[in-house]
Amino acid sequence: MKKKFKLTDLDCANCAAKMEDAIRKIEGVENASVSFMTQKMTIEAAEDQFDRIMQEVVAVCKKVEPDCVINL
Repeated sequence: MKKKFKLTDLDCANCAAKMEDAIRKIEGVENASVSFMTQKMTIEAAEDQFDRIMQEVVAVCKKVEPDCVINL
């Protein structure tokens, strides 16, 4: 399952890269991309685990960029 999310207040490309790396390390994530230019995030993961994965994604992103909001 692949889903796209709009990001708000992602401040820099470096933070986007750090978020992307951290998300890819989450168990169950098949692929992830975070774009600073478009302020969008794409997550590809197993459908039956998606809710749990998204909770972890939100937590990881808050650690990297506390002001960034993922519009679920």
